Amino acid sequence: MAAYHRSADHRARGGARPGERPLTVPHAFIAGLPKAELHVHHVGSATPRIVSELAARHPDSKVPTDPEALADYFCFTDFAHFIDIYLSVVDLIRTPEDVRLLTYEVARDLQRQNVRYAELTVTPYSSVRRGIDERGFMAAIEDARKAAETEFGVVLRWCFDIPGEAGLESAAETLRLAVTDGLRPEGLVSFGLGGPEIGVPRPQFKPYFDRAIAAGLRSVPHAGETTGPDTIWDALRELRAERIGHGTSAVRDPRLLAHLAEHRIPLEVCPTSNVATRAVPRLEEHPLAAMVEAGVLVTINSDDPPMFGTNLNGEYAVAARLLGLDEQGIAELAKNAVEASFLDPAGKSLLAAEIDAYTAQWLTP
Repeated sequence: MAAYHRSADHRARGGARPGERPLTVPHAFIAGLPKAELHVHHVGSATPRIVSELAARHPDSKVPTDPEALADYFCFTDFAHFIDIYLSVVDLIRTPEDVRLLTYEVARDLQRQNVRYAELTVTPYSSVRRGIDERGFMAAIEDARKAAETEFGVVLRWCFDIPGEAGLESAAETLRLAVTDGLRPEGLVSFGLGGPEIGVPRPQFKPYFDRAIAAGLRSVPHAGETTGPDTIWDALRELRAERIGHGTSAVRDPRLLAHLAEHRIPLEVCPTSNVATRAVPRLEEHPLAAMVEAGVLVTINSDDPPMFGTNLNGEYAVAARLLGLDEQGIAELAKNAVEASFLDPAGKSLLAAEIDAYTAQWLTP
């Protein structure tokens, strides 16, 4: 089991089942904690204010322009419904100016949560096929990235993501955009696979991941969120995954958990998202604690935060409650994300040291 610090009361009780303990970590500690975010989607991070502004720009969309109405619009019945809603928001991103606005505002929101480093999952295929000039798209995200680092102190990196529901055509196009000289953005570090898992087998994407890896990109597919452990095994064996997006069903296979723990392959865990999309019935049933008990390296992430009524600070609060952690335990979770990131070694050392210094100062009487 990973050596997470639990609250004194939690330890005295000999541990607790997930969901049994109330939050033991002050919200102020989580809010001020320096953090890294590894599983957060570009379009899915659009706040109600930004979505309503984009919807007003494009009145032919079915997306409401009233921020309050968006709360009802973002109420999902299941994962398929979530994908439909998500794609309707994707359709609001129609010009390079839309892309730049979205990216810059996402960075601003990350800064407000003391996120120092984020790997943003971007799906360029969805934007380019809707008519955005591919060079304009790349210029827009890069301009916003550089501005975010200068103005907010937030380091952004990109994961280019295949929308699995769009098939192999989208894989080929995403790969082209990711590896072509003159198109590949400076901030690109990894290659992913998202969208529905049911009916979208992972092995068919192997040639595209092989080429992306050969071009120096890291492999970070979604797997095992709405399907079983076999999907995760496919991601590991066929796509050479270095991290797994979600991996919720891994707890159903003890051999898989042992493999993940032994090889230090991180799971990007997004608790509120898993409940919102019905991948997990209730938060109290989330397998996060079982992952930790098995010694798996877990990171805490927000996925599509405004759509799920959460943010990264909220997800750390959920993790604190599910795991019964104290401040030191939450800080260790934050350092997991630094370890699992594709930040350079010097950057990792600096961010980990910042987390330690912040925690020590907080805990000093």
